[in-house]
Parts: sequence; structure tokens; C-alpha cells
Amino acid sequence: MKDLRSHFLDHIKKGLGGRPLALKIRFWDGYEYSFAEPAAVVIELRTSQLVSRLLMGSALDVLGEAYVEGEVGLEGRYQDILAVAEGLNRAFPKKKEGNRPRWFGRRAHSKEKDAESIQYHYDVSNDFYRLWLDRNMAYSCAYFKTGKEDIDLAQEQKFEHICRKLHLQPGEKLLDIGCGWGGLLAWAAQHHDIQGVGVTLSEAQYHYAKERMEREGLADRVEIRLQDYRDIPERDHFDKVVSVGMFEHVGRQHLSEYFGVIRRVLKEGGWVLNHGITASQQDDEGGHHSGSDFIDKYVFPDGEIPHLWRVVHEMAGQDLEVLDVENLRPHYAQTLIHWVRRLEAHKDEAVALVGDKRYRIWAIYMAGCAYGFWRNWSALHQVLAVKQTGEELTPRPWERRYQYADESFRLAEPDWGDL
Repeated sequence: MKDLRSHFLDHIKKGLGGRPLALKIRFWDGYEYSFAEPAAVVIELRTSQLVSRLLMGSALDVLGEAYVEGEVGLEGRYQDILAVAEGLNRAFPKKKEGNRPRWFGRRAHSKEKDAESIQYHYDVSNDFYRLWLDRNMAYSCAYFKTGKEDIDLAQEQKFEHICRKLHLQPGEKLLDIGCGWGGLLAWAAQHHDIQGVGVTLSEAQYHYAKERMEREGLADRVEIRLQDYRDIPERDHFDKVVSVGMFEHVGRQHLSEYFGVIRRVLKEGGWVLNHGITASQQDDEGGHHSGSDFIDKYVFPDGEIPHLWRVVHEMAGQDLEVLDVENLRPHYAQTLIHWVRRLEAHKDEAVALVGDKRYRIWAIYMAGCAYGFWRNWSALHQVLAVKQTGEELTPRPWERRYQYADESFRLAEPDWGDL
């Protein structure tokens, strides 16, 4: 065991190449070693088997799993723990080429498998999510104007930002694919007087959103369906379509089908806004970056993150002409920081609802994602597009100022004059 410990420490030192690491490691037999004083982080390795696993792969994946399973103790701030784990990654070998996340298989992204995956993640407990989400139960990237807003205001700013981008008008038909707990649709109905349809595969979300529309007097304007997006029956029906934090569950091989459904349900000249997590680098699409195995196993089974180029390519293939692209990467880092703080503030209630293990999963996952967005491991893009199947120019504004200033929408119509 002493030889294993010495080999482990020597391996880390060699991998760090003289770079500082504010870490103290406490071994299962009580022996401690500090790489720097004072150490901002203490990692307690409770089994010798954990050392062998760390020598074989990604520190973020291994430490994340060990933390959830109670095999490792972590002391320090989340941001320091994650910075140390990133430093340890440099000391350990990369995964072998050809390794595949466990969700690659024949059943991946079938309707049955997608429903199972969505229910695994979202049907934990509405009461659990209510502890740390905002008052509208928005489980997606918020929108900050100063970075100082509380999560309630930031999420409502996100709703309004999306509604303004879509230039929603009274009486328009809006489809929300993956509507969650119904916050965006309720906002759009109350503030922009639309007629809405929301679809979700989560039974918990479906019942909550449906009850909310009834409670807030919106049931005659907003319909909530427990439905796979592929089963939406309408054709050339909706003026606008929005999808927020949903297409990560679609799968890269199904993006053409996904955007094909949006093309089918949209009227000619209708607009769609797709809001979702994207890979920061093209070669990150396979999910082989640090932390991906942990997320696949514990958080988002069957999740796949495409790069922005693929999103735009697949949209163009379905006659969805891109009008606007915005990267909200820092907004998601700040959103996740709010969520982790709120979850920690309600730790006892959360553990009582979902158990200590699931609490640890969500805490380390969300802290890790905040760090990942900050470090450019992932991005978040809103892509606005219009259905353009003919040759004539579909309606769009001259400029994007309308998204921020009232009365500034000016329809782009070429003035041929005497030509």
C-alpha cells in the first residue's frame, strides 16, 4: 500500500510539472501529503481502490463518482475543489480512443428510451426542484443584465428576452417543445397575449404545468400535453416555436428529424428560437471531455451536446434560415452558481426529499457545470431562425435593436424605387 501511495504521489508531481496545486491528500491510513501550504482543498481517499481508479482515468469523473458513492471526502469551496480536480486531470492519462459513453446503443433516442431518460432526471420531485429553482420553476439558463440580479428576476428577464426575440404578437400561436413546468408559456400568455401549446415527456412537469395554467386562469389559452415532440400532429400551424434546454436530449443523429418536425409545424415565415447547451470545441461532441462519464451515469443518461456548427447546418437543411445567434455562456455559469447556493441553503430539506446520495449528485453536478461554463468546456447558444421554403424574402427586421427597445421593429422590405 505504501508503494501504491508513493507511486500515486510521484505520478501527480510529474504530471503537474512544477505547477502549484493547493491540495492536501489524506489517505485511508491517516497519512497526509500537502502539495502546497496552506491547502485550499483537502481530499480524503477512503479506499486504496480509489487510487487505482484515479491512475486509470479522468480525475473529474472518478472523484465525482467517488464523492456521490461516499468513497471520498471533500473539504473546501466548490470552485477550489473543481480547480484542483482540473489540475489533477493533467497528471492522469487521457481516455483511450474509441471509448464510448454508455448511451451509444440501438435503443438510444427511441421514444421509449427518451421518455425513460427524461423521467429519470425530471421526475425526481417537484418539491425538490422548488427548493432551489426560481419562483417560475425555470430549469434552464437565466438572462442577466448586470450579473447582480436574483434568480427570480434573471429568469423572468430570460422569458422576456425570448419573447422579444420571437417578436410575439397578440393572438399568435406559440409551441414550446420541452415546456418544463410551464413558466415561459405562462409569461408569454400573460405579457404577450399568445395562444400556446407546450409538450413535455415528464409526467411531474405535465401535471404541474397543467394545474398552473388552470390556477392562473390560462387554461383556455395554453394547452399542456404529455407528448413526444415527434408526435406533435400539427402541420403549418404555429406562428412561432420555442425550445429551451430540450434539444440536448434529442441526439446528434436525430437533429435533422428534430428540426424537420419544427419545419413541419411552423407556418411559412414562422420563427423558431432554439436555446440549448453546445460543445465549445468541435471535437468535444463525442462527450469525451472531463466529467462527461459522470454526467452520463448520474445526471443526463442519453444526453448529447452538439457544436454550434452542427445546429446551424441541420437547421439550414430543414429550410430554417438563421437570423440571429447569441452565446449566453457566462449567463449559465451565473445561473448554476445561484442554483448551488440555493440547494446548499436547503440541504436538510433536499436530503429529506431525495436522499443524501441524490443531493450530492445535484450539488457536485451543478457546481461542476458552473465551473465548466466559466472555463469554456461548454457553451449555451440561442439560435433564432425563420422558415424560408420559397424564394421571396420572409418577414424579418432590419436590425436586432427591437430585442431591447420598444417600438423599434422595422420590417425589412427592399425599396426598389425606379430600378
